[in-house]
Amino acid sequence: MSEQCSGNCSSCGESCSDRKPESLIAKLNDKSKVGKVIAVVSGKGGVGKSTVTAMLATAVQRAGKRAAILDADITGPSIPKSFGVCECAGATEEGIFPAVSKTGIQIMSINLLLDNEDDPVLWRGPIIAGAVKQFWTDVFWEDVDYLFVDMPPGTGDVPLTVFQSLPIDGVIIVTSPQELVSMIVSKAVKMANMMHVPVLGVVENYSYFRCPDCGGRHQIFGQSHLEEIAGEYHLPVLARLPIDPEVAKKCDSGEAESLDTTEMEAAVGAIL
Repeated sequence: MSEQCSGNCSSCGESCSDRKPESLIAKLNDKSKVGKVIAVVSGKGGVGKSTVTAMLATAVQRAGKRAAILDADITGPSIPKSFGVCECAGATEEGIFPAVSKTGIQIMSINLLLDNEDDPVLWRGPIIAGAVKQFWTDVFWEDVDYLFVDMPPGTGDVPLTVFQSLPIDGVIIVTSPQELVSMIVSKAVKMANMMHVPVLGVVENYSYFRCPDCGGRHQIFGQSHLEEIAGEYHLPVLARLPIDPEVAKKCDSGEAESLDTTEMEAAVGAIL
């Protein structure tokens, strides 16, 4: 390091061993205040990331913290419907006000900006990624303690943008008890490691079905191998969620905040 070094690598053209990589973290809106940012991810679709995100936000809100959800699944948004909100609270030249659920959870999703919630979003990857970034920079997040990012599946443009542009404090991986679990968890863990983001643990959805008659547990999707896979990466199993028709019913009717979140206690404990 030169004696004349100012420590500001962004304004320096020199290449030295002490040079720090330029941060790509986007600036939060000046009127926003966000504590921790938690990404809910998976290596494939259809495992219930949005449901887990909704349950986490609901549980955190019940714990007396202020929760918010950034719906990063631009082409398949489901968070607004789950919470029964249909439009953002408004906008000014300075930015957008998120929708607010019945219990005070702040929500931002592309569906809140569309004329019709069933209109498809036919955008290229970079435009979609840009929209997600704007949900961070242009939205007024008011005194949020925990912002949950409901990620699209895979490791494409949007996950990469979120990991690079948002100050992610931790990742929760959602999976299901199928043979694909090894690949799902591995891809998600490796991406998080490459982006230097800590993985808080794994949530297994559709883990079993509890018979309403005999009370027995039936593994509809086969024997779970989650313990050995999580052990391989030294990750805690935070929850095993059952197949419950009531969960789908409440999310479809916009009543996600009335879900029983008892099973999520360990996951919430890993966050708080």
